[in-house]
Parts: sequence; structure tokens; C-alpha cells
Amino acid sequence: MSGINDFAFKIGTVNGTGSASANGLLMQAIFRMGIPVTGKNIFPSNIQGLPTWYEIRVSKDGYTARPSEVDLVVALNPATYAKDVATVRPGGYLLYDSSWPLEPDLVREGITILGIPFGRICVENFQGDRDRTLLRNIVYAGSLAALLGIDMEVVSGMLAEKYGKKPKLLDSNHKAIQLGYEYARAHVACPLPFHLERMDATRDSILIDGNTACALGAVYAGATVGAWYPITPATALMEGFKMFCEKFRVDKESGVHNYAILQAEDELAAAGIVIGAGWAGARAFTNTSGPGISLMQEFIGLAYYTDIPAVFFDVQRCGPATGMPTRTQQADLMSLAYASHGDTKHLILFPANPGEAFEMAVESFDIAERFQTPVFVATDLDIGMNDWMVKRFSWDDRYRPDRGKVLHAADLEKIQKFSRYLDVDGDGIAARTLPGVGGKGAYFVRGSGHDKHAAYTEDSDAYQELVDRLKRKFEHAATAMPKPAFTLQDGAEIGLVTIGGCDAAVREAADILRAQGIIVDVMRIRSFPFGAEVKAFFDRHERTYVIEQNRDAQLRALLAIELGIPRDAMHSILDYGGMPLTAKVVVDAVSSSVAGVTA
Repeated sequence: MSGINDFAFKIGTVNGTGSASANGLLMQAIFRMGIPVTGKNIFPSNIQGLPTWYEIRVSKDGYTARPSEVDLVVALNPATYAKDVATVRPGGYLLYDSSWPLEPDLVREGITILGIPFGRICVENFQGDRDRTLLRNIVYAGSLAALLGIDMEVVSGMLAEKYGKKPKLLDSNHKAIQLGYEYARAHVACPLPFHLERMDATRDSILIDGNTACALGAVYAGATVGAWYPITPATALMEGFKMFCEKFRVDKESGVHNYAILQAEDELAAAGIVIGAGWAGARAFTNTSGPGISLMQEFIGLAYYTDIPAVFFDVQRCGPATGMPTRTQQADLMSLAYASHGDTKHLILFPANPGEAFEMAVESFDIAERFQTPVFVATDLDIGMNDWMVKRFSWDDRYRPDRGKVLHAADLEKIQKFSRYLDVDGDGIAARTLPGVGGKGAYFVRGSGHDKHAAYTEDSDAYQELVDRLKRKFEHAATAMPKPAFTLQDGAEIGLVTIGGCDAAVREAADILRAQGIIVDVMRIRSFPFGAEVKAFFDRHERTYVIEQNRDAQLRALLAIELGIPRDAMHSILDYGGMPLTAKVVVDAVSSSVAGVTA
């Protein structure tokens, strides 16, 4: 890193001061210069007053993981000066607001300290405390444009797009950006040694967050019912679904809204609404996080036991209890796999980025209806709330929803008797009917004991026959779920295994390890239950490392339980402090372990 189009910088501010717009402006401008870029927003769970950081990584090679080191820190929050200065790499730069005397905490050997009076510039050029506070962010954005070589024509065009219909705001923002830019150019050697130069590497890409991608995928899949209870970091998913439905699901002639979105009184009620809609034939979903999954357990078990399709988007955060709502983790794996009491096993999809989140959102509804069961799409806060650069979404207009085994009136006329839970094909999936299809297709949905005819029973054999069918259905699903993604190298005897948002850091780590002479294969598991390919990967490697973001090695535990792989044969690399994984964590763990083995 630390070169042309290959560096990272971080901005430390206070939550609630309006810095998000300025930070987004910077990242979007870099993207529009054709340079690969990603951003990580690290923010508190309160409304305002606590520290917040925004990290932007520029990578000409397209790496999207959180940076292992930072070349430039913009320190604008006195409460975090000591922490901010400590994160600057040796030889890096620190930029602070020199409207006030240099804080002793900012002095550190081996880095270059730059001062620009952002506050004083705003006081001298703008009126009102609110404007001065908000426009201070735009002033530092202008200074960073000069220091890093951001194209000011691009920035000016973006301001015009955003404030074109509000001349006063456009004028004040344009003035603020120019003031910061010109001051930096006049007082600091610009650009810095690491800076930007135009590329053409983003032409076929977009910037999008995972929650928006999931919402769009739900619309494309034909979902018409959404129910949820607000929770960080998942709320924006339903907000995105509402936005897309208002655009695509309103009849232009009649004005009829062909969708239903309900904010329930709690997560349990939201799950009940979704399951009821799924039973009625609608494609329905809810979005939540770990605490919500905990509250939904009873209804999840009901849907599993009564063969009702439903989709659950779990945007994982730190737990237990309230935990850290605005930090990322992968600690719901066991909870999702075996949600509810009794013998239950569920289908889970693990997207690695917003691009896959869109694709798997569509796929989840097909899988839920095909197997008539709850399906979980497990993202996390990093995927859900941060902007990622991904390939532009593509769509096949030939797509038709897979509704699975549904008997219509004509089908019912051909059979003597309809038995709701009768497995005719031996795959564990019984044909279902939808309400209103006719009297012959009616049945009673029982959460209590029932047999293959949907009749009440407490007979042991009938009960065991039904739950064995559910197990058979789960095992059959393993052949239909998304296959693992592999990155393979000749001569690799070491395997790295991971899921979800860890993917970017693990693939980058594999490149770094190769440069160190350590050749590794990478397998990213994309679904649960695990297919035969997963077990085969372990069998092919002498040593495997399972990389995940939770304390208790939940992925490793699932692999041991479901595939019988000895736990001692899988070496865990765990990172669960709430921050997105970096390649350095993986590289350090693998290289030190390998060195210990060969010593």
C-alpha cells in the first residue's frame, strides 16, 4: 500500500455532526474517477455525541477488505486524538483542525502532522452555528481533495446533482469545498506522496450496501409482503423494500398498491405475519438481527414443522443481549441452524458482499417455496450498512419464480384424497395447496402433533414418520443449495475455510501468503446444509484453518456436528471485536502457525 491509487485514510469525528454526507461525497468522487474504493463506517449506537470514524480504502488491485494500516488520519474529535494518532502507520500523515492549539496527544515521532484551520475558515465565511458545524465537513472534504488529488470537476458535478434544486445550499457547499481546497493548495505540498490518478476500473461496477441489495432482490423475486420490527442494523432493508415497491409495485392506472408492509408490535408478531402470508401463497419476508431471531424462535419452529415457506434476513451484529448494535459479527450461526426448540434444522445462505446479497435474496424465495420451509439469508452489519464496490447487477428476464409443489384445482380433481404431508416423491417435500383452491385442498395447519394427512395425532409412529420426512427434506436440500466458492492454487497443502463478509480479507490474505511462499487454497462456504464439496475440501488438505467472526468457533462446530470432521483437525482463526476482518489478522495467524509447525 501507500502508493498511487493504493492507500487508506480515516476521518475521526463526532456522531451527529453531519460528516456522513462529506465522507460519502469523497468516496463517490474517487469511484467516479474510475478507481476501486470501499468505505467502512464505524459509528456508535447512540444518536449523537460519541466518536465515529469513516475509513476509505483505495486499491488499484480491487481489494475491498478493511485496511490493515492507515496512511492518513483526519483527527477532528479531541476526545479520540490519542487513539487516532496511534493508528497512523509509520511515515504516514495526520491532519487536524489548527483553529485551536496543537493537542499534546497529537505529537508523535515518525509521522507528518498537518494543520488546517477548518473551524476558523467556517467562522470567517459563514453565518450561524449550524451552518458552520455542517460546512466544516465540506471544508475538510475540499482539503482532502487537494491533498489526495481528487478531481474537483467530479466533486462539483456531484454537488450540482445533490443540491441543484436548492441554490442556497449549492452555493454554500460549493464555497466551502473551494475554501478547503484552496487553503490546502496554498499551505501544504499537494498532492501527498500517496494520491489518486484517474483509472478506468469501475466502469462495470456500482457502489451499494447490502441492505439495499437485499431489498432489491426481494422485489425482483416477487415478494409482496414484508413485516418487521425496527432494529439496527437491519431496518434499512425494509426501508429499501418500501422505496422499491413504491416505484415498481403501484399500478399506474388505478394507483393500487400491490404490496403490504407492516411494522409489527415486536419481532415475534413480524414472524407470524410473514408465516401467515407464506401459507396464503404470498412471497413474504422479515428482516432482523440476532435479538430479533431470538424472539422469533417459536414461529420459526411452527413454520418448519408445518412446511410453510418464509424468508428471514438476519443482519448480524455483536451480542449477546443488546451487545454492540453498531458493530459487526458472525455469531448467529448456531442460532440460525437450529432455531426453535425440538429437532429443527434450517436452510441458510451466506452472501459475501452486496452483489451476492442481491442474488441470494432472489434465490432464498425460490428455495423457501421449493422446500416449503424457513430460509435464512445471513449477512452482517459490514455487508448490510457499508457501501461496497461490486459488479453491476445483471438480470435474466426469463426468470420465473419456483413455486415448488403446488396443487391447483385441476390437479386436485385428479386425486382421490389430498394429504398435506404425504411424501409421494421420496424427497421429503409434500405437495401443498393455497387457500381458495377448493374444498378438497383444505387442511388444518397444526403446530401440535399431526400425521401425513394433517390430522391430529399423538401416535408415536405417525409423529416419527413426519419428523423423519422433515429430516429427509433437509438432507435433500443440501444438493440444491449454492455450492462453495473456491480459489485454488497449484501445490497448496493448506486450506482456508470461511463464510460471508470474511471473504474479501481471506482472499487478500491468500495473495499475501503466496508472496511469502505459503501456498493456500480458499473455500468460502455459501450455504447450509453443507454439500459433499465441503467435506471433500477438508479431505484434500493436510492442514485447514477455519476463519470466522465469533468467539466460539461456531462454523467449526457446525462442520464437526454435520460432517463429522474432528474439531482438532480444524484450526480456528477468530476475530470477534466487532470490526470488519483485515487480511493482516489472517496472514499473521497462518504464518505464525506454519512457522510453529515447521520449527
